[in-house]
Amino acid sequence: MSGHNPRSVWRRKPLEEMEDETVKSGLFRSLGLWQLTAIGVGGIIGVGIFSLAGLVAHGDADNPGVGPAVLISFLVAGLASAAAALSYAEFAGMIPRAGSAYTYGYVALGEITGWFIGWDLLLEYIAIVAVVAIGISGYLDAFLGGFGVHLPVWMTSTVDEGKGGIINVPAILICLLVTLILSRGTKAFGRFELAVVAIKVTLILFIVGLGVFYINTNNYTPFMPSGFGPVMSGAATVFFAVFGYDAMSTAAEEATEGKKHMPKAIILSLIIAMLLYVAATLVLTGMQNYQDIDPKAGFASAFTGVGLPVIASIISVFAVLSILTVMLTFLLGVTRVWFSMSRDGLLPKWFSKVDRGGTPQRVTWIAGVGSAFLAGVFPIRAVADLTNIGILAAFVVVCVSVIVFRRTKPNAPRTFRLPWMPVVPAVGVIASLLLISQLHWETWLRFVVWLVIGLVIYFAYGRKHSLMNPDSPRRLQEASLRG
Repeated sequence: MSGHNPRSVWRRKPLEEMEDETVKSGLFRSLGLWQLTAIGVGGIIGVGIFSLAGLVAHGDADNPGVGPAVLISFLVAGLASAAAALSYAEFAGMIPRAGSAYTYGYVALGEITGWFIGWDLLLEYIAIVAVVAIGISGYLDAFLGGFGVHLPVWMTSTVDEGKGGIINVPAILICLLVTLILSRGTKAFGRFELAVVAIKVTLILFIVGLGVFYINTNNYTPFMPSGFGPVMSGAATVFFAVFGYDAMSTAAEEATEGKKHMPKAIILSLIIAMLLYVAATLVLTGMQNYQDIDPKAGFASAFTGVGLPVIASIISVFAVLSILTVMLTFLLGVTRVWFSMSRDGLLPKWFSKVDRGGTPQRVTWIAGVGSAFLAGVFPIRAVADLTNIGILAAFVVVCVSVIVFRRTKPNAPRTFRLPWMPVVPAVGVIASLLLISQLHWETWLRFVVWLVIGLVIYFAYGRKHSLMNPDSPRRLQEASLRG
């Protein structure tokens, strides 16, 4: 299993090549520390607070409500996420390159591992954008309902939800709007993200500050109405809400000082998000009995329940705006992973073409339309679980990679070294595998089918065309152009 055999599927990308590639990528360096942190916070906070907290607390047809213990679900998910975040931070300080977990796996564990994780992230990030669009659609419905406007059921829910719906039109339109914003370029996107994240954090502080006065401590009893099992299943679902820094790390090549700022931005964004999550879940389950929480628009229903429908309408408007940043972060993520895989020769070169503004327009629009399709025809929990299994798999790879890389490249320059090696990444691996085990078998089946499709594409195209293959047609073509 050598990384040195150029024809092996385990061939590893040399660390030394990374710097040259980032210089010639065509992507523009325009993101500073606070813009990177805003992208991270923008990716982490949103649908978790505004949709999934209510869904897990209340429960659904297949999962009993966990009640106020949704707080424990978030903390368990946050612990698993923190171990992975530190592993990402160490890699980001060494390899400030687009691609995130795909690139780290490629460098540390070999091409086939990098391919699997990259292929996995393409589906997961597109699915995240879709989940969030479905969440926004629910809040939009709640907002319009406050003014007595009710959209037809056929155009606001999917067939699987059993409400007589056919297609989720608002979710489709939201996906296309976000794609348009991202296609305007990274600099414009960075400014937009910073402004909207500031609004989002202010909104959550407002919700918590006002909601505290309406807490009824009786609502905290029973604290764990369905036992510990559903709390762990809930953690596997809300895990979706405690990553985002991994998508932010895909923008490393667009950071002004990637090696210095990426590790700080990753850790800062997770700390800010977890503090806000703990406060928000305590307020939500304190204001309203968990059985009465609207699983689609939790805070809107909580404020309506205490006689503040106007506040509920304001929350619905700002929830829509703030959740948009999650979509932007992950759409950015999928386009940069796709760009990176294409640049490495594993996917056709056509995908890595950037416009004069340094934006890969082709993959941006393909990913945007793909997310619109998923959002239009699938229910929220199915897409959320599909997302989680992929990200958890990526976390396992990154945590294993950081342990391997400490052994194989102990002297590589690192701007950040994670503490308590190898205990921290080992906790990340165990926690991620534990959360994966909580997911439904249908999620596993969809995931395996996607990976099998990826394996076929890798052996039919990627392995032959990879720039790491000395006989790669693209490598020979580029050599002849230089000659």
